[in-house]
Amino acid sequence: MNKAAVLIIDDEPQIRKLLEITLQSNDYTVVQAATAKEGLALAANHPPDLIILDLGLPDENGHSVLKQLREWYTNPIIILSVQSNEEDIVGALDNGANDYLVKPFRTGELLARIRSALRNTLQDETTPAIIIGDIEIDLAQRTIKKKGNPVKLTATEYTLLALFARNEGKVLTHHYLLREIWGPGYINQSQYLRVFIAQLRKKIEDDPNRPAYLITESGVGYRLVSKE
Repeated sequence: MNKAAVLIIDDEPQIRKLLEITLQSNDYTVVQAATAKEGLALAANHPPDLIILDLGLPDENGHSVLKQLREWYTNPIIILSVQSNEEDIVGALDNGANDYLVKPFRTGELLARIRSALRNTLQDETTPAIIIGDIEIDLAQRTIKKKGNPVKLTATEYTLLALFARNEGKVLTHHYLLREIWGPGYINQSQYLRVFIAQLRKKIEDDPNRPAYLITESGVGYRLVSKE
């Protein structure tokens, strides 16, 4: 039994009903809000384990709601919106959303994204090793193994892979990665990222041209997933 509480903030009754049926059938507890005001109040009074947030709310822009939530709310937020342009997706992820799905969506994919987001929050941070498929990242020893064999990485490659591992399943935007790894002065130097992503794929993927772990989210960024 999951028993994780999910707050849905969406003004479309049909979407809320679909989500309610889907989530409850998978043992999640569901709370609903049709407006930004109601959603913010519910989140504050009874903080859920995860929030599903629509950007097109009737009383306030969803991006503004996301920013307000991220002032204090640290659990996962998944955006579910008809807005599919790159600016909205990148903006939401940069402002703290853990993931972004465009309507219409597949319920199986949404459930997988929810499981991934919740798994990351429940991960025991005292355990230094992170295992993703057949890749083991030992944060204490700063070592990488694939199928039990050591993988030699440069310092920057390791830092980049460790950042992905700590955010398994989450889309990390180009700007976020460049800022975190190289600093704010490099957020427009996308060639740095392309080079290091290519190098990482050569070392951790079975077929770098068909990556199973380090997945490109076109126009947005990358995510690290378990190929299983």
